[in-house]
Amino acid sequence: MAITGVLRPGHVCIRVLELEPAVRHYVDTIGLTEVMRDQAADGSPRVFLKGWDESDHHSIVLREADESGMDYMGWKVDSEATLEKLSADVQASGLATDMSWIEAGDHPKTGKRFRFTIPTGHVMELYAYREATGCATGYQNPDPWPDDLKGMAPRSFDHCLLYGDDLDGTYKLFTEVLGFGLSEQVVADGGKLMIGAFLSCANKAHDVAFIRQPVKNKLHHVSFLLDNWGEVLKAADIISKRRVSLDIGPTRHGITRGETVYFFDPSGNRNEVFSGGYTWYPDKPVITWTDDQLGTGIFYHDRKLNEKFLSVFT
Repeated sequence: MAITGVLRPGHVCIRVLELEPAVRHYVDTIGLTEVMRDQAADGSPRVFLKGWDESDHHSIVLREADESGMDYMGWKVDSEATLEKLSADVQASGLATDMSWIEAGDHPKTGKRFRFTIPTGHVMELYAYREATGCATGYQNPDPWPDDLKGMAPRSFDHCLLYGDDLDGTYKLFTEVLGFGLSEQVVADGGKLMIGAFLSCANKAHDVAFIRQPVKNKLHHVSFLLDNWGEVLKAADIISKRRVSLDIGPTRHGITRGETVYFFDPSGNRNEVFSGGYTWYPDKPVITWTDDQLGTGIFYHDRKLNEKFLSVFT
């Protein structure tokens, strides 16, 4: 196995204001599959979901709360030995706070998780085990897709874009401790200041992105993977047909080359469905975008940032 260490994004826990409208949105409109329900340690109700092509038990957690946003993002690593090593490396780095172990079973069908807060204020987790309950097509002589797809029907949870104040510390933690590579960056002040970092742990154009902002622990969007531009266009039709709150698109990103449409869940959390991009390898030169071309970088077609996106980058 060539890919070692951190393998991929494993889960994200999204706070929603009302559980049932959120479940309808993520199941009927986006097209995820509800796996099970339980209660978090504080007694708040949770729902676990997954995309049709994901083998592990779940990737999305919806938790009912008084405020929308992201509780935490989890990363699957290749082994228990790697989990122990990376947890020790994070603790020794001086770049993380609020470190703790979450016991096995707190997430269903999942082993112990190492939780920590990164310099931008976001809570991250590492874990090595989650039961592979299988994807919707199976693994023996499978069809390319199942017959009972709903809504936009993403294959999987793909990435998050997050923003916070200490981008330098978070970039250092992800690259020097967790082993991520920098695929693309946005720079200002003549290249002296990094204001955006797009990071990959495997072969994707990005698995997580961070934007510099004078706040902590903010979620910009949670993204789900579609196969192609045609599916993105169909997703936009579904957004209109179901009267979902549209943000931007469908359009293309200059950064990552991805095809996209942005919209909101009933609690105001921004969702994205995404396709395209490129294959990233560690020896690929870093793609750099300057702040004067940021409109083209984010929205390649109209080359402009709307007020919501401009407020994130300025």
